[in-house]
This record gives sequence, structure tokens and C-alpha cells, in this order.
Amino acid sequence: MINIKTLTQTYKKKQILKNITLKIKTHLTILGANGSGKSTLAKAICGLIDYKGEIFLDTTNIKELSLIERAKSISYIPAKLEVYDPYISVEEFVLLGRFAHKENFLDYSQKDRDITKQTLEFLKISYLKEHTINSLSSGEQQLTLIAQALTQQSKIIIFDEPTANLDPRNSKIIAQHIKGLKEFHQIILITHDLHLAHYIENYIVFIKDKNAHYFEDNFFTDENLEKLYGVKFNSLAVVYD
Repeated sequence: MINIKTLTQTYKKKQILKNITLKIKTHLTILGANGSGKSTLAKAICGLIDYKGEIFLDTTNIKELSLIERAKSISYIPAKLEVYDPYISVEEFVLLGRFAHKENFLDYSQKDRDITKQTLEFLKISYLKEHTINSLSSGEQQLTLIAQALTQQSKIIIFDEPTANLDPRNSKIIAQHIKGLKEFHQIILITHDLHLAHYIENYIVFIKDKNAHYFEDNFFTDENLEKLYGVKFNSLAVVYD
């Protein structure tokens, strides 16, 4: 369980989130307008940015966890693949997900390599293993990011806008994988895509005016969406007329 207590985050003197208190016991989708603070909340949970307040993973403050301990507990998948070496192969990049598990100063073990192989097979991207990262399409890059997170074997996986730059076919593939992973991991999804959020079927947190509004049900109604987004809806579609 993730327990957030009075979380406040400020960037360049601008307050993004204010006094957010939230218990995340199960799968969760975080929605909100662009710039509302969705990714900020996700990065705070992962300890990637500084904040005021407290975030607990079960009973432990995440600031008290080492980077290795944190990596074994939470994986963060960004919206876009960014690597220091564009010529690293897919297999090598995915293997890096095992870094938190390998012995210091030693090479990756056969177990690490077997887990990498199994993950590539599970996501049906073994055929890409020798391809360089910079040769991949957007959809292939997103699958590679998921593969690395799976080899990390953390309990919680956070997806930050996983379909933001994908065509409908690749969006469907990624959505199906995310939904399937709910059986094995606690999933936190950050998205602006209401259709994806509806398909994944998580509880909802909506970020608005620096605050978090929690919904277990009755979120996807035209009336509720109109109230939260400030525009008219008809079955998840924005009404322009």
C-alpha cells in the first residue's frame, strides 16, 4: 500500500500539488487536465523529485529506502524512451532492469539473462533483441520500456502516459498488456486518455486545482466528466458543438 500524507510539491516557486492525502491500496488511474500535476504525483511516489509531506510504502517512508530497495518495490515507466546510449541493443537495455538484483561489482547472472529472455518472449518482442534502441518505432520503444520494468520485478509499476504518442493499433497492444499485468503487479496508470482509463478499470484519482479527488465508482458519467473537465461530454467523447 502507498500512503501519501499532506504531500505538497512546488516547482520554480509555483505550487503544483497542495496537501494531498491519499491511500493507494489497489490499482489506480490518475487523470486530470494537462499540467494538473499527474506526472508530478507519480514522480513523487517514486522518489524522483523532492516534495514536502510524507509518502509511505506499507509502513516505511520511501525517503528511508535505498535506491536499490526502492527499485525493487516501484518501477516507473516514462511516456518516452530516453537512454544515454542510443546504440544499446534492446536485450542489453532490458537487462538493465536487473541492476537492483545483481551482486555489486559482478556481471549479470544467468538468472538475470534468463529473466530478460523470458520477458522479451512474454511481450513477443524477442525478434527485436539485437536491434538498437534508436532503430525502434514508438510502439516498440514502449514495449521495450515495459520489458525493462518487468525484469525489475517490482511490486508496483507506474505507467506515465504510456499511449501518448502511439497509433491506435499500438495503443491497443499496450493497453492489453497493462490490463493483463494487473494480475501480477499493482498498477498505477497516469493518462489523459479517458478511453484507456475506462478500459483498464482501476479506481480513479482526478487531479484538479492542486488537489486529488478519489472515485471508486460513478466516475465515467457525462455529468461527472463535464463537472471535472469543464466541457460537455457524450459517452466519453468531448462535444464540440
